[in-house]
Amino acid sequence: MEPNQIKQKQLSLPVLLLCFLIATVIFNFFKKSETDPLVIMYSDFIEAVEKDQVAEVLIQEQNVYGRYKDGALFKTFAPSGADFVKKLENKKVKVAAKPREEAGWLMMLLVNWFPMLLLIGVWIFFMRQSPMGGGGKIFDLGKSKAKLLTPNDKTVTFENVAGIDEAKEELQEIIEFLKNPHKFTKLGGKIPKGVLLIGAPGTGKTLLARAVAGEAGVPFFSMSGSGFVEMFVGVGASRVRDLFVEGKKNAPCIIFIDELDAVGRHRGAGLGGGHDEREQTLNQLLVEMDGFETKEGVIIMAATNRPDVLDPALVRPGRFDRQVVVPRPDILGRKKILEVHTKNVPIDETVNLVVIARGTPGFAGAELENLVNEAALLAARQDKERVSQEDFEAAKDKVMMGAERKSAIISPEEKRITAYHEAGHALIAALTPGADPIHKVTIIPRGMSMGSTWQIPVEDVHTYPKDYLEGRLAILYGGRAAEAFKFGENKITTGAGNDIENATEVAEQMTTRWGMSKELGPIKYGNEHEHIFLGQTLAEGKRKYSEATAGVVDAEKKKFLDKAYAIAEKIIAENEKALEKLASALLEKETLNGAQVEAILKSVKPQNLTPNE
Repeated sequence: MEPNQIKQKQLSLPVLLLCFLIATVIFNFFKKSETDPLVIMYSDFIEAVEKDQVAEVLIQEQNVYGRYKDGALFKTFAPSGADFVKKLENKKVKVAAKPREEAGWLMMLLVNWFPMLLLIGVWIFFMRQSPMGGGGKIFDLGKSKAKLLTPNDKTVTFENVAGIDEAKEELQEIIEFLKNPHKFTKLGGKIPKGVLLIGAPGTGKTLLARAVAGEAGVPFFSMSGSGFVEMFVGVGASRVRDLFVEGKKNAPCIIFIDELDAVGRHRGAGLGGGHDEREQTLNQLLVEMDGFETKEGVIIMAATNRPDVLDPALVRPGRFDRQVVVPRPDILGRKKILEVHTKNVPIDETVNLVVIARGTPGFAGAELENLVNEAALLAARQDKERVSQEDFEAAKDKVMMGAERKSAIISPEEKRITAYHEAGHALIAALTPGADPIHKVTIIPRGMSMGSTWQIPVEDVHTYPKDYLEGRLAILYGGRAAEAFKFGENKITTGAGNDIENATEVAEQMTTRWGMSKELGPIKYGNEHEHIFLGQTLAEGKRKYSEATAGVVDAEKKKFLDKAYAIAEKIIAENEKALEKLASALLEKETLNGAQVEAILKSVKPQNLTPNE
């Protein structure tokens, strides 16, 4: 039975009891039976006896129950000391007597106290089932909400983790320490108290921490950083204390805190003041990490994708003193990850994981897992027995460019403009030396775009030269330049909006961060963080340079962009036949791969122009 179903059953019992109680009270209040006797005055009773209207009487102490000769029932109450039995005998009325009934104590309790006890029980139940504290009982707010995985549970080992071999090597000594602590302590060595896993979302930080526990065969306490903070003051600190107490009881073990930045941000940088609940929780975490020794067998691990916002006191030596970077995998790492995720997936013999890995640069482990899943779903949708290479390619297109919007209604004119727009991108990308090869060009709407030109690098690239970036700017402006050349400046569309935004961002980075402007030189301008952190932004300001320098920065950005647009215009103008050929092929086939683009350009022999000419 599902937990939600169990909870619903638990809640239905007191509700039903309460409804039953209310219904009973209403029923008893409004009940008026047709057979209830008529209550009359004692004098009326004596008068009816004297008139010979009473047939029979039942006497129970001072209560008198009777029946008229016409069959009607009545009830009255005789005064103390009243002697009316002789009158009844004289009128030949049938008389019966009944002793007083003694009600049992249990019946008295039920009648008098059961409703009150029921109401108290219902109130206590709802108080204990209060949703405060993450859906648990209100009296357990201060208890840790950590999930415990024991060695008896389904364990994760290093066999389930691929593509991050360097990170696994750094954590190997943690595993050896948990298995054999004496090996390190006999030489006076100290294992780091805390290990901080740093990496982009989806790179496998949580999986890696679970794998360490699985390899060592020790209990694994897992809790999210947001699970500490509550609306009640002191609850977060109490949960931190309880978590460490449970960890020490189950030593050796691993305590893992996911999304550490939720509770470990810079103190005093938030908008809630310097003593809010989050900071109290962080202070307690710092105290607990100082309060135990690694010889106790407790290793603290945490994960974050925002190391820039963590409090310095949290990452100093003696706390999270070892930082392990979990990077995005390279091509070999991606191949290994794909091998892990395709173990339980029936794939066709023609599937080449190397090709798939090469075509997914920058993909993290979670994204590759999603890619395999999407390919399996596409194959199942077509009732296939195995997943083919085509399914993986279609899944890759869906993940990277979005799902095809087949139901979108596009006018012929808009389709024609899109074809020339994408042909402009493809033409400049093909004629720019050093540019990434064209993988696919399409005018089929995908995601939020009406069309796309997709380039994939031959190998993983970590640094980009200036001429590559200038060529990239020209490629981004290729769509707008093609529209202006073919339809005129007055007919340009909003389709280049995202291209212009990306080009402006690249030019800004070239000017202010990468030192590629001759006028400004190799100096970083501004104080923008890679990710916005409100506390730091308010404290430090958005930029640290004068208005005069801001004008120079804007001028240098415009130089890069103007040069790129001029190059795009030149290539488009001197290769009109190639542009027309590409656009016609797109209108006919809607999608062209890299080989088809190359074949078209060879047939029209375009000018060999470069962005630097």
